[in-house]
Formats: sequence, structure tokens, C-alpha cells
Amino acid sequence: MAQLTITDITLTFGGLNALQDVNMTIEQGLITSVIGPNGAGKTSLLNCISGFYHPGKGKICFMGHDLTHSSPHQVSILGIARAFQNIELFKGMSVLDNLLLARHKNLKYNFLQAVFFFGRASQSEAENREYVEEVIDFMELEPFRKKMVGSLAYGVQKRVEVARALTLEPKLLLLDEPMAGMNLEEKEDMVRFIIDIQQERNTTIVLVEHDLGVVMDISDYICVLDFGQLIGSGTPKEVSSDKKVIEAYIGEE
Repeated sequence: MAQLTITDITLTFGGLNALQDVNMTIEQGLITSVIGPNGAGKTSLLNCISGFYHPGKGKICFMGHDLTHSSPHQVSILGIARAFQNIELFKGMSVLDNLLLARHKNLKYNFLQAVFFFGRASQSEAENREYVEEVIDFMELEPFRKKMVGSLAYGVQKRVEVARALTLEPKLLLLDEPMAGMNLEEKEDMVRFIIDIQQERNTTIVLVEHDLGVVMDISDYICVLDFGQLIGSGTPKEVSSDKKVIEAYIGEE
């Protein structure tokens, strides 16, 4: 079942088309990877889905809701979360505090309850703390929970970035190059976490990744962009044998 549909979207910067008439369907529960050369429009596509950019043409629909001109806050409320290519964490705060802060949209109590910390305020804080602790356990971050994010190894920070997105309880998770800059062991760990997020948390994933080995191994479906246009899509087997994709991205021997 289609969870997200992208219809004829075009995004232009100063006369240059970052995306041009892109059509894409993201099926619920699957890992859909978006690949393409540098500058193909992959991150621009994620920016449109998450509300950072608004396409000049076309429509983006998520579970019956029109997201085309929604703000990032509105998109988040509907159940879409994102982990960024460049780590967007508070380096001077602990892992626990970074994840708790991401749950702010779930804190539903008034000023008086907050001041005296009773009733709904106390209950809400306890519920959010419990959920964050579960995410920490799921992402195997327990040894780092009270450490400052800025003091952690790069691979661990990337894991915290994904964990922060998970604390939003997403139905759709956007991952922008979650393995960029990682060594082989860190990549293997991240691949395992991505598969677990899909299977154990029943989360649909849109993955932007340059490592074709990873993409071919874990993707259910692949979409290929080149110069802002969708030039191919299908299963890993179908994409790997598509002549247009081979010419534009995979390369010929």
C-alpha cells in the first residue's frame, strides 16, 4: 500500500531545476533507496518531503495528507522524521538530553502544571522518559547515555542522530546518508539497525546512500535520480540491469 506519493514535483533554484517532474511512490513497510550521482537531487527530494523546501510544481501526499506546502513541524506531527547527513545534534548536551529534547512535541500540559510539576506534567514527562530509554536500549546507546555528544566517536554520533529521529515515533523515516564517513564495522552496525527499525518497529524507510553494496543488499525498491530527473526505478535486480542507470551512475566496464 502506498504511504507516500510524489507527483510531478519540480524544484527550481535561480532557473536551475534541482528536481524536474519527479514521480515516486513509497510503499508502506519497505526500504526504498534513492540513489544517483552527486548533485542528482537526492537531498533536495528529502527536503521537499520533510518540509524544508516547497516545490514550485507538483504534489506530495502522505497517508491522505497534502504535504506540498507543509512546514517541518507539521510534517513531523503527521509521522515523518529525518536523520541528517550532517549531524544536527546539540554537541554540548548529553545523549539522553538530546533525545528527550526531540520529544518536546509530545509534552502536552499547561504552564501551571509545568511550574508545579503535577498531574499531566509529571505523567507526560515520565512517559516520554520511558520511551526515550527504550530507544536508547534499541540503538545500543546505554554506555553513552550521559556522555556529551561532542565527545563521542563519529560513528556513535551518527547512531544518536538516527535515535533522535526514532524518538519521534515515525511512520516514515528519512535517512540521508546515515553511513557516510563510517568505517566497515560501523557500517555493518548501522545496516543492522536500519533493518531492525524496518522489521521490529514496522517503520517505512527512505534511504539516501552512496554505498551501492549496502543499497543492493537491504533495499526492497530503488529509485535513481540524475540531474533532478527520475531515470529508473524497480527492485535491486531490475535497477542493476537498467541500461540508463548503468550509463548514468553504476558505470560500465
